[in-house]
Amino acid sequence: MAAIKEFSVQEKLASICKLQKIDSKIDEINKLRGELPMEVKDLEDEIAGYNTRIAIIDNEINVIDEDIKRKQATQAESRELLKKYEKQQNNVKNSREFEAINKEIELNELEIKACDKKIKDANYEKEEHNTHKASILKLIGDKEELLKIKSNELSKIAEETEKEEADLLKIRETAAEAVESRLLVAYNRIRGSYRNGLAVVPVERDSCGGCFNVIPPQRQSEIRLRKKMIVCEHCGRIMIDSELNDSISI
Repeated sequence: MAAIKEFSVQEKLASICKLQKIDSKIDEINKLRGELPMEVKDLEDEIAGYNTRIAIIDNEINVIDEDIKRKQATQAESRELLKKYEKQQNNVKNSREFEAINKEIELNELEIKACDKKIKDANYEKEEHNTHKASILKLIGDKEELLKIKSNELSKIAEETEKEEADLLKIRETAAEAVESRLLVAYNRIRGSYRNGLAVVPVERDSCGGCFNVIPPQRQSEIRLRKKMIVCEHCGRIMIDSELNDSISI
């Protein structure tokens, strides 16, 4: 059975310090990208939403066009009937027949006028839809132009940092394997608790390099001895002396 290697406290501190430096470098790359990935995604979603609205407007315009066609067909039918009844009006034989034909003429004239009004209202509604559509299309054009700029920026940054990040991730994998498993779990937990991702910090100017609270001289002496893991009583970060921190490189 292979013996499990026991790490000294100094080795543990050195391994966790190196991992922190690698992670901080990766964080710098992600910071360089900033909010660009989210901005690009938001713009893409926004444009998709606008295109959905355009599709809805187009469908509403098609419905209006169909309704206008039906009203125009009704008008054409009423005009044909009107001609027919006006022609019959010249050949009536009695007043009852005249009144009946006259009534039909009036009804068809009213139908034609009603259709005229409905067609006019429908065209007005269609014009409003087209105006709204034009404003949305302008918005889409503006957003697409902005998306192009942001996407180009993101692609340029990604191209510049892709190799560096890939190399760092490989180095990180090896560095993480060198950290004791329980310590790695604690490191990841602490790191995840802070936006700047700092889980291991040096003592600088007699203060914690994470929360900047003053560290008592006795505590600083213990940290420099590297005989035990010491965490900041204020922020919970793992503390190391500045000499050890400066000696570790990626």
